[in-house]
Amino acid sequence: MSPGRLNALTDGVVAIVLTIMVLGLNFPAEPTLHAALAVLPLLGAYLLAFVNIALYWNNHHHLLSSTRKITGSVLWANHALLFWLTLVPLVIRWIDDAGVTSWPVAAYGVVLICAGISYQLLERALIRAEGEQSGVKRALGAGFKEWISVGLYAVAIASAFVSPYVSVACYVAVAILWIVPDRRFERPA
Repeated sequence: MSPGRLNALTDGVVAIVLTIMVLGLNFPAEPTLHAALAVLPLLGAYLLAFVNIALYWNNHHHLLSSTRKITGSVLWANHALLFWLTLVPLVIRWIDDAGVTSWPVAAYGVVLICAGISYQLLERALIRAEGEQSGVKRALGAGFKEWISVGLYAVAIASAFVSPYVSVACYVAVAILWIVPDRRFERPA
């Protein structure tokens, strides 16, 4: 399999995830300001989830742009990432149903930390597939942003039971950390 085909698979899954998320949005119950304000927490959760999915998609494409070889372990690592990303609409729906409360917000963090770990496993599988001199290895270095992200997600999961809003702030902080596409892959090899 070529990196282009793996990108195409990921494109399709991400498109479905985003479609499911937007189909889960509800119009306000009534045409009033009060009803419109009532859906703002869901719109905020949707926006954060959309940004997170977009960040994974952008960085996945940058990652595969430096890739030449796809192995079975790369495929499975990619599938693990896609699995966790497909759970984002589920936890967003839970946040809509239960509000910004401990368990749904912590569950969102579990999905994000598992997606982050899966992304790191994908990076490692790509390095193993191409060897220590691969373009992926040169671009990644120590993977500082990846480890900071996983650490913030862990803090957010624990914080959800103290203040779900602290958790949300951690999730936003990680998104801000990654908002600029991963430039490590744009450097000349």
